[in-house]
Amino acid sequence: MRRLLIAAAAVLMAVGVVAPAVSARAERAAAPYCGITWGSLPETRTGMSTRPITNVRAGRHACYDRLVVDLGASAGIGPGRLGYDVRYGPVSEDGSGRPIPLAGAADLNIVVRAPMYDFDTGQPTYSPRDRNHLVNVSGFRTFRQVASGGSFEGQSTLGLGVRARLPFRVFILEGPGTGARLVIDVAHRW
Repeated sequence: MRRLLIAAAAVLMAVGVVAPAVSARAERAAAPYCGITWGSLPETRTGMSTRPITNVRAGRHACYDRLVVDLGASAGIGPGRLGYDVRYGPVSEDGSGRPIPLAGAADLNIVVRAPMYDFDTGQPTYSPRDRNHLVNVSGFRTFRQVASGGSFEGQSTLGLGVRARLPFRVFILEGPGTGARLVIDVAHRW
């Protein structure tokens, strides 16, 4: 009988030690990656800006890759409210509608409601050397390719090829000066 009580006590102690460890692992697994609570549904903002696109650049962070679209000072008719439409799906050139094939398992279609040219003069404000590779993203965890779909009637399209359909967020940073930056972050994983 004493052996049975000792065995039962040992089992209860083991369960008492294992259960909290399993519970803690389950809680960690349920916690969002890096605290990221973004989703993968479209993000849009209405508006149209006369601040032209002047550069596109990318950076790597611990939990996500970042694409930044720089916009210069506004043209003489006022900056307007910067609008955008960012969503997963096929990417095509502005004006012609010709598809833009991108590297990666998912395509992020980025429409910036701002031109790549000066409204007053019609001169380009952003002329990439290679429209199919705006930014070198080799070595990035999530990004595979950044391409331009051009600019037509005051809006510009960018294609971002990513490793998989992953959570993303979009926001605008004002400055420097009267410029602005459209920021797109794509998480490394769910």
